Amino acid sequence: MAPSIRLSPAARSLFDEPLAIAVQGLRPRQQVTLRTSLRDEKGELFQASARYQAGDDGELDLARCPALPGGSFSGLEPMGLLWALQPQKPFRRLVKRDVQSPFLLQLEVFEGHGEPPGQLLARTQHERAFLGDGVRRVPVRDGRIRATLFLPPGNGPFPGIIDLYGTGGGLPEYRACLLANYGFAVLALAFYSYEDLPKEMKEFHLEYFEEAVNYMLQHTQVKGPGIGLLGISKGGDLCLSMASFLKGITATALINGSVANVGAVLRYKDITIPPLGVNSKRIKVSKSGIADIVDALNNPLEGPDQQSLIPLEKAECRFLFIVGQDDRNWKSEFFAVEGSKRLQAHGKEKPEIVCYPGAGHYIEPPFFPMCAASMHLLAGKPVEWGGEPKAHSEAQIDAWQQIQAFFHKHLMGKPSGTFSKL
Repeated sequence: MAPSIRLSPAARSLFDEPLAIAVQGLRPRQQVTLRTSLRDEKGELFQASARYQAGDDGELDLARCPALPGGSFSGLEPMGLLWALQPQKPFRRLVKRDVQSPFLLQLEVFEGHGEPPGQLLARTQHERAFLGDGVRRVPVRDGRIRATLFLPPGNGPFPGIIDLYGTGGGLPEYRACLLANYGFAVLALAFYSYEDLPKEMKEFHLEYFEEAVNYMLQHTQVKGPGIGLLGISKGGDLCLSMASFLKGITATALINGSVANVGAVLRYKDITIPPLGVNSKRIKVSKSGIADIVDALNNPLEGPDQQSLIPLEKAECRFLFIVGQDDRNWKSEFFAVEGSKRLQAHGKEKPEIVCYPGAGHYIEPPFFPMCAASMHLLAGKPVEWGGEPKAHSEAQIDAWQQIQAFFHKHLMGKPSGTFSKL
C-alpha cells in the first residue's frame, strides 16, 4: 500500500486547534522527512520540516514518534510542523489578513533525510480556518468607530470584549475572530492607519475608545453590566488607559503591555499624558542589522517620565498581565510588577500575573509560529522580539487558556469585590 498522510480533523480545523498528523503505509523503520508549507495572503512562503523514522509496523504517528535531530525541531512535538514554520524571506511575520478565508497548509512526505529531500512519497492539503461555524462577522462603521464585531453562534447576549493590537495599525481581526469561537462577542478595534483614521501614531483621543466601549455596552447581543478589554503591546497600554478613565469595564487582560503611555500623546477631556521618553543611544544593532530595543525606553518611575504613567489605580476592574520573560521589545515583567505594586498601594486587588520563561513579545493565539525579528514601524528597522520557539509555542497555548478563563470568570460570573459598591 502506498504511503498516505492521515489527519484529524481530516480536511479543516480552526487555527488554534491541535491537528493530529500520522503517516501510514511506510516500510518498517523507514526514514522520512515531513515538510509543511503555507503561503500568507501576500504570497510569502513559510516552511518547516522534521526527520522521522517509522515504527516496526510502518506507521508514523507524530503524537508518539519523536522527531530526530536535523530538522526545524526535534523530540516529541505533535504540532511542531506548525509552530516551527519559518518565513523563507527574513523579517516576515505570519499574520492573517482575511479571516473569511482559511490558510492552506500543504504537508509532504519525502524519502530519507537528505538535503535536498528525496523522492516525494505522499502529499495532502489541509485548511486552517479562523471563522468557526455559525460565527457572524459584522463590519462596524458607527460614528467614528472603525471595527469588526464577531458574534458567536446561538442566541446572546454574550460577554463582550474589545480587542486591540499594537503599533502595526490597521484592523487585525484574527485573534478576535478565534476568541468569538469560545462564546465571546469580540470587537476588533482599529485605532490608526485604517480607512479615515489618523495615518500616523502621533496622538490618540480616549473619546474614540469611549465610543467603542459605549457601542458594546449598548449592543443587544452584549451581556452587561461591563465588558472586557484585551490588548497586546501598544494595545495593552491603551487598554490600561481605557480601564483607568472610562466606565463600564469589568476585566482587562494585557499581553506584554506597558504601565506607561508609549509612542504617542494620549488625551482625554482636559487630561494629557505624554509618551514615555526614548533614548536611541541605548539601542544596540547587531552585525546583521537587527536592533535590540529593550533598553530604549526611559524608566517611568524616574523624573519627568513619571508623567507618562497611566493612573491604573483609578480602574474599577480586574487585571490579568501576560508576560513573556524574554520580551525584547520592552520590559514587560517590570511593567507588570510595577502595575501590581501600584494597584495594591492604592488598596486595589492584586492583579493576576502569568510569566512565561522563554516567551518573546508577540504572544499570539496557539500555533502561530514565533516571530524572532521583523520590521518595527517606529524604529524603522528590523528589531528582535525575543523568545525560544518551543517555549514560546507552549506559552501561547497556555496564555490562550488563561485569557479565556479570566474573561469567563469576570464577565460571566456575578460581579465581585469593588463592583458591589458601585
